[in-house]
Amino acid sequence: MRSSILALSLAAPLLAQAPAPKADLFEPVRFLVGDWVGESDGKPGSPSGAASFRFELEGRTLVRRSHADYPAANGRPAAHHEDQMTIFVEGGQLKAFYVDNEGHVIRYVATAIPQGAAFTSEPAPGPRFRLTYLRGAADAVTVRFEIAPPNAPDAFKTYVEGVTRRVK
Repeated sequence: MRSSILALSLAAPLLAQAPAPKADLFEPVRFLVGDWVGESDGKPGSPSGAASFRFELEGRTLVRRSHADYPAANGRPAAHHEDQMTIFVEGGQLKAFYVDNEGHVIRYVATAIPQGAAFTSEPAPGPRFRLTYLRGAADAVTVRFEIAPPNAPDAFKTYVEGVTRRVK
């Protein structure tokens, strides 16, 4: 009986210490889950597009599927763009793998920023890329894609920016 009490008294502090909850590494991008449509400015030649974000593989990946259509304008032919980006956790860090119908492949590292998340391409030969999602009011998100030249890999300049609205 004495040894049982001693064992219990030694084990009690261990039992009382609950494991710390795991950090939710997807938290900076959870606001993106759903269906989104791009806002158009209504001008001729303006693109239209949409995107969806869905958790897959039992919540281990967040997959974005996106498309944009660019009408013919100013001598430029019409174009269709499709891409897929898979967001995942690797080595305790949120990362992403992007591919599109134009042959681009980009590996990103994600960071939380005050209004959302930024995906910055991993160092590689050629230019660097940054894709930023900024939460706005009333289910609106500003999406910004920036490019930095190879000779100035941190000198990002906005290539395209637009607003998307949640539809579901």
